[in-house]
Amino acid sequence: MPDSQPQPPSSSNPSGSSGQPDPAALLLCGARLTDGRTVDVRLGGGRIEAVGTAGSLAPGPGRKGAARVDLGGYLLLAAPAEPHAHSDTALSAEQPGPVSYAPEDVQRRATEAALLQLGHGATAVRAHVRVGDVQGLGALGAVLQARRSLRGLAELTTVATPRLLTGVAGADGLAILRDALKMGASVVGGCPDLDPDPTGYVEAVLEVASEHGCPVDLHTDAADPARLSRLAAMAGGLRPGVTIGPCAGLARLNTEAASRIADQLAAAGVAVVCLPQGGCGGADRRGTAPVRLLRAAGVRVAAGSGALRDVSNPVGRGDPLEAAYLLASAHGLRPEDAYDAVSASARAVLGLPEVRVEAGFPAELLAVRGDRLSGALSLAYSRIVVHRGRVVARTSAVREYCNSSAAAAELGLPRQGRTELS
Repeated sequence: MPDSQPQPPSSSNPSGSSGQPDPAALLLCGARLTDGRTVDVRLGGGRIEAVGTAGSLAPGPGRKGAARVDLGGYLLLAAPAEPHAHSDTALSAEQPGPVSYAPEDVQRRATEAALLQLGHGATAVRAHVRVGDVQGLGALGAVLQARRSLRGLAELTTVATPRLLTGVAGADGLAILRDALKMGASVVGGCPDLDPDPTGYVEAVLEVASEHGCPVDLHTDAADPARLSRLAAMAGGLRPGVTIGPCAGLARLNTEAASRIADQLAAAGVAVVCLPQGGCGGADRRGTAPVRLLRAAGVRVAAGSGALRDVSNPVGRGDPLEAAYLLASAHGLRPEDAYDAVSASARAVLGLPEVRVEAGFPAELLAVRGDRLSGALSLAYSRIVVHRGRVVARTSAVREYCNSSAAAAELGLPRQGRTELS
């Protein structure tokens, strides 16, 4: 069974000290890129310093040595990001009774969930956290504490998600939302579909986001074209940006109506996060947004995981590569476009800098066993994750077959495993 072990943070030695490798320098050797090249990649200071042909790179000027990682047999990619998680309810499906929102329980679940997602390759996670009602600000405080404990391993950002924002009952929600942003939430969220006045809810969210200079990330099924048109009209031009998801209702509209909405979202610069693995606690209906139609209209489409083993999806894996696999296998996207939805587009939705396997870009990388992207999405068992230029997680899988050596030799197949089973 694969075993993912995040690596603990290590202290930095001064460059050139004694004969020890500089932990700020890392040399990735013999990696395959998606264009077919086999390269060495030198990392330093959290960035990619150089990319050269295999065997061509030295540790770098002023360094007596550098840690080396052999990536022979691995495909090297920009690391994925998780744009839609629910850290406060993650890993709660098997617990008896209602979900516990005790701060210590939320912090433990949020930390474990982020480490699971890091093992899959997601070096950045955006977590939607409920505020108000019985949770108050306790769950948010617990997730923020988990964020602090994960510093150096993964980036965890929080979306404050109130239930009601309009009418008399919504006054408390607005106050809580503003308190959540002061407390450390960095994104304004919510679910307008659950408010008696969805348009008023969106207006309130956009107003608070404008006050604080925060991005917006809203849950909506997007099944009401008129409501979605109003949202696009209100959101147009808001910076640093508006994201909606999972928008499964768009797939239930006729093509003409869905195309018209897609054009409006594209014109307003509204991004869509779909959930190919299923629903989440903020959406009652399952399904996946029409990703090809949205992309054709020019909408930025990212893919998230949604529920990670909570009541909305007790078997949710929280694996970005599974989301990409489903976009390719079930929705007809090319592997390159499917992976873009969980990497480049997901990072853009999160407001993170672009990553390429080129000098000067952030060292946020994922190495997956395989030599082509299609194979990596199909059988992504062994993975090595790099965050800020350090290896922070490894997952290794070994498959063994009983008495397979003779057949493998006869057919010229690679031998699986190192021992034979009796």
